[in-house]
Amino acid sequence: MVQVLIILLLTAVLLMWGRIRSDVIALCSMLALVLTGIITPEEGLAGFSNSVVIMIAGLFIVGGAITQTGLARLIGNKVLSLAGESEVRLFYLVIMVTILLGLFVSNTGTVAILMPIVVTIASQSGVDARRLLMPMAFACSISGMMTMIGTPPTLIVHNALIESGREGLQFFTTLPVGLIILLLCGALLWPLSKGLSRRSDGHATGRRLRKSPEQLSNQYNLLEDLYRLRIEEGSNLRGKSLSEADLTGRFHCSVIGVKGVHIGARATVPTAETTLERGFVLHVSGAYEDVQRLAEETGLAFLDEERPFSGQLSFSEYGLAEVVVKHSSRLIGMQISETKLRQNYGISIVGLQRHSSYITQRLSRVRIHEGDMMLVQGTWEDIERLGSQEPDLIVLGEPSAEASKAIISERGPLAAVIILLMILAMIFEWLPPVIAVLLADALLILTRCFRSAKDAISTISWESVILFACMMSLATAMDNTGLSTIISGGIVSGLGAYGPYAVLGGIMLGTQLLSMFISNTATAVLFAPIALQAATGLGVDPLPFMIGVTVSASMCFMSPISTTPNAMVMSVGRYSFMDYVRVGLPLQIIVIGAMIWLIPMLYPM
Repeated sequence: MVQVLIILLLTAVLLMWGRIRSDVIALCSMLALVLTGIITPEEGLAGFSNSVVIMIAGLFIVGGAITQTGLARLIGNKVLSLAGESEVRLFYLVIMVTILLGLFVSNTGTVAILMPIVVTIASQSGVDARRLLMPMAFACSISGMMTMIGTPPTLIVHNALIESGREGLQFFTTLPVGLIILLLCGALLWPLSKGLSRRSDGHATGRRLRKSPEQLSNQYNLLEDLYRLRIEEGSNLRGKSLSEADLTGRFHCSVIGVKGVHIGARATVPTAETTLERGFVLHVSGAYEDVQRLAEETGLAFLDEERPFSGQLSFSEYGLAEVVVKHSSRLIGMQISETKLRQNYGISIVGLQRHSSYITQRLSRVRIHEGDMMLVQGTWEDIERLGSQEPDLIVLGEPSAEASKAIISERGPLAAVIILLMILAMIFEWLPPVIAVLLADALLILTRCFRSAKDAISTISWESVILFACMMSLATAMDNTGLSTIISGGIVSGLGAYGPYAVLGGIMLGTQLLSMFISNTATAVLFAPIALQAATGLGVDPLPFMIGVTVSASMCFMSPISTTPNAMVMSVGRYSFMDYVRVGLPLQIIVIGAMIWLIPMLYPM
């Protein structure tokens, strides 16, 4: 027992110190418990097979799909339009949306759905995402406690009441308490969140220096020279490959995308061997005069009444990147048509920046100078291959990172349907929650709401998953050695002489203290029977004591590991353990103080 206490305290100190990654600390804590023989290796690793941990990982993929398909941007724009220019209004709109969704969806599902939306809103509005993510996580916990299905401690308390032969909780039994906590915390969260805003750092600077494909497209004014042409029945291009057609050499035009004729076809990057067929739509970049001559001489029809394409480029299949010509490059002095980048890498040069001038028309005859910056287009894989294999060019940014962020907007409605079905399955208990989440993950990947399974897996925050899984071993160790029982039982026996209010306060305080180091689910399991026994011994109604356990376990804001929402936003918001303490401690003091007084009034003893 002493060894567990030492490991517990050392873990807490290291987490508060903040110099070591939280998942590494949790892993070392689990290993220490195994190596000292307090728990078995199987018990130490059991967290990784826990349904909650698996569900957390799966919900990160759901959140990734919301971003990848453009749903986050769509919803974010709606929220921003309601918020206007007011940061305060935006902040409380995020809180209210979280509360409304959390009334009917589990707090874990709520944070998974809203996290990418909030990050998008922060990016578009210029508000630091750190100022929104933690309050959103706290709001998830508050809303989850308002109904019986929103958070695990509420369900645990409900089951404990039924097993003791008493009436369980109704769906909205805890709603009055939740509304009061919402008012108390809501008033404080805005001023407290100011301390979460960070100064600009290297990571933020790096993100600003990387340009998205949309930014590059606007910078080079690509849409001003982009036309969509359809291959007609009598076109002399039918049956020819792009290399045979030689459109660049004959017309100074580049084909940067080809869209097939089948239903749901998307524009893809052509290769030199791409064979052109009737009905294909070509995305052609070039001067209007050249494109018009191309259309007239080859039998192509304009799709946009001889105007440039007025839509939005999709970067899900092909992307854009800037490359810099090295000072010793063999390409210096060559015409762009002589570089052979399409033949060697499947890459097209669609723009060139020389000093402050941009060249996007008749590029084939332009000679390359030292220091030129060229805009290249191709599949994300080909752009990454160009950066790793071409010694004469430097690819700016991170193509693989930009590829994973490319919006697949045409999959948005499908992703919305899949996520809605997942939510309904969780609300109406058609499937176990973890199965509903994993099924949604599989459908999102199979229906190509991600570019690849690799992109889906990359959305998982492994720091949060490992932290949560490893810290479960600490709960097992405390249970095995009886430390949890001693702590909880001592609170009740020491305060029983001072009456039911003191015992209620002790139970709530003990629940919150223990929830700082083990999950609130485990804490609720430990304290629910203690609360029942305490109420029985005092001869009072156990309902207020059980509500006290629910509130205390659900409202632990001081630790990233106490609740699933806290854990899920930790790595995304780059929060430290002390960030949770600074914001969460004032909230917890006020909530506990108010609830010790209010719970007996709302639920008489």
